[in-house]
Amino acid sequence: MQKEVIILAIESSCDETACAVVRNGREIMSNIVLSQIDIHKLYGGVVPEIASRNHVEVIDAVYREALKEAGVTLDDVDAIAVTYGAGLVGALMVGVSFAKALSRACGKPLVAVNHIEGHICANYLTYPDLEPPYICLLTSGGNTSIVDVKDYDNYDVLASTVDDAVGEAFDKVARVLGLPYPGGPKVDELQKQGEDRYSFHSVLLPNGNFSYSGLKTAVINTLHNGRQRGEEINPADIARSFTVCAVDGLIRRTTEALKSTGRTTVAVAGGVGANSYIRQRLSELSQKGYRVCLPKLSLCGDNAAMIASRGYFMYLDGNFAPSDLTADPSLKLRGQKPHRN
Repeated sequence: MQKEVIILAIESSCDETACAVVRNGREIMSNIVLSQIDIHKLYGGVVPEIASRNHVEVIDAVYREALKEAGVTLDDVDAIAVTYGAGLVGALMVGVSFAKALSRACGKPLVAVNHIEGHICANYLTYPDLEPPYICLLTSGGNTSIVDVKDYDNYDVLASTVDDAVGEAFDKVARVLGLPYPGGPKVDELQKQGEDRYSFHSVLLPNGNFSYSGLKTAVINTLHNGRQRGEEINPADIARSFTVCAVDGLIRRTTEALKSTGRTTVAVAGGVGANSYIRQRLSELSQKGYRVCLPKLSLCGDNAAMIASRGYFMYLDGNFAPSDLTADPSLKLRGQKPHRN
């Protein structure tokens, strides 16, 4: 019988201080997430210096709560996993420093996890039977890609954005619509009340990638020109048309990827994976015979359980971090290809 492996993980890449304990990469024993949303609402977005300071103040308490809820001690833990990129450099350094100190103090190996790969692994926590290969639509805050997950440690990026990520586009449109932070979920709620009345700039590029800067500009110009002409514009209609344009292009490319690779399973990962329209459109693929994996909403945003899951597979491979580990804020998904302009 295979030995149980328990991973303690720390995530502090942006404005959530998180710690989790996960067994065998798929069973959550605890998953504590302390959000700073109420703090950053005052500024309309995340202030990096404030985020870092708050991580310092609460990370020890979050760590202790994760162990307590899981009913384990450090002696029961096999390894410590930590996000070392991508993200805000100051915020990342808090988690990396804390994890390195824990690792050295208790003599447990340290595993350095790519935050983007962690989002993909959130699917294993919702679907314990899920195994590669499959296609993953990655929609994290700073990344938008279609990934062929060939194995637990083998990814091929088939398409990606050449500028804004889809999550960034949602947040920017929220701001021009006057919606409060965090904007993405507010746009999602608003679009449910609107109709698709506007034909916005397509996000699809001829080379197979995506571009969201043109769509964002089209929304801004529509609002600006309409107000100059004294037209009454329904924000819900703008939100609906923007959402349809932003998401339908992703679904089209994802469907093409499924057909070209012959994969029969598709998953979503990242914060925008919680968007109701994207989950609806992906669910429709099940009618075409595909298995569709939609992580629990609590696992779409930043959390430490997904980092622990990724850390588990790295631990099995003996992929441990060096003692001089530091943060890498611009880290990309391995397998990321240069953009084809």
